Amino acid sequence: MVQEKRHAEIAGAGIAGLTAATALAQAGWSVRVHERGEQLREIGAGIFMWENALRVLEAIGAYDEAIDGGERNQYWEIRDERERLLQSGWMMQGTRLYTVLRSQLHKALATAAARSGVEIVVNSRVSGATEDGTLILESGERLKADLIVGADGVGSAVRNSLGLTKRVVDLQDGCGRYLIPRIPQDAAGKSLEYWNGGRRVGVVPASEDKVYLYICCPANDVPGRLSPPDKTSWKASFPALSSYIDRLTDNGRWASFSDVTCHAWHKGKVAIIGDAAHAMSPNLGQGAGVSMQTGFVLADQLSKSVDVRTGLHLWEARQRPVVDATQKFSRLYGRVGTRWPRPLLDLRSALVWGVGKSTRLQRRINVAAHSDVT
Repeated sequence: MVQEKRHAEIAGAGIAGLTAATALAQAGWSVRVHERGEQLREIGAGIFMWENALRVLEAIGAYDEAIDGGERNQYWEIRDERERLLQSGWMMQGTRLYTVLRSQLHKALATAAARSGVEIVVNSRVSGATEDGTLILESGERLKADLIVGADGVGSAVRNSLGLTKRVVDLQDGCGRYLIPRIPQDAAGKSLEYWNGGRRVGVVPASEDKVYLYICCPANDVPGRLSPPDKTSWKASFPALSSYIDRLTDNGRWASFSDVTCHAWHKGKVAIIGDAAHAMSPNLGQGAGVSMQTGFVLADQLSKSVDVRTGLHLWEARQRPVVDATQKFSRLYGRVGTRWPRPLLDLRSALVWGVGKSTRLQRRINVAAHSDVT
């Protein structure tokens, strides 16, 4: 007897939603994705792709397009306010790291989804879901499915409608993300991160002609939050990076970081993924990576389970410890980098230097990169 094809409705056509959609379609599901905007687009600058994200891209056939023209990173350096080198291979042990343009990654995922037979509907706004497997649109239309996936961001209507929200916390710090022109003198094959007090600047080659620059600071750092950036203020904090800061233009904005925690990632026939389930600060460069991983593993687990409800339970048990640990360490990284008392900066430098001496601790911090996605 031929089993009837199962159907999934997904709210959100971002990185998490498109990854889950593609993986489900390749596992034999019919899939429809709802995008609230008039067209598919991804706002952002550069993005880190650690080993776990790269393995997902390979598995769904989007790897070559996603990393084409990107940068293979061999080192991630951290320097303090005295320009002392604290780390030279931060979390790099036994794992690949690429940086690419966020728009390119999103395009590669959209192409893979379309190639796999995913239907993407634009101008389709979701207002909620019910645990029996119904997606509710703002138009009032109700769509039944074997599986509903909420990949609809920090303010997830799917998550909120099912009472899964435990906390949404503004972390009181954030960053501006920018793309600047790349010149021959720029660092190649490595990412640079400089710290000074509560401020951090990251310099990340992301393509042949672009460098991804992130500038992070506490929410109460008024000059640091300005968009366009106050170049004079940032150069005063990081004179060694003046060449990069001088190239900043008004092509990004400062945005605060949030942590989302949930009572559960599933209820009935509904799952939530990505920022809807576990938004986190981007300090470890794993926000997108774990979102792709959980979306892919969702499809993998459901293909091995006798029914959706059982599959969702096993999926959350399998993935949540990895994501919870990543979120925790990313939050801790931000606290050390943003809220450390200025009179004790030398102690902070010693702490960061010491962490770099422990391969075991670094692997624990970057647990997602070393976790199994299949």
